[in-house]
Amino acid sequence: MLVYQQLQHIAMTFRKNNKLGFTSDRPFDKDPVCFKVLPGVKEKLKAVPDWQERLRGFVDELIKGVENCQ
Repeated sequence: MLVYQQLQHIAMTFRKNNKLGFTSDRPFDKDPVCFKVLPGVKEKLKAVPDWQERLRGFVDELIKGVENCQ
């Protein structure tokens, strides 16, 4: 019982309105976009600094001029 009480004391609780977690003016969709790539591309992509934000920018440019996209 003593160990359980000690763990309760150490455990951190999630605080509402915390500023340490993810915050954004433009929240992302809850479902990710997934696509297959050639072998080795995934590792190379992860080595690029800020690759996720840059890829989002490329996607925005890709769909910018296409009709029926919102």
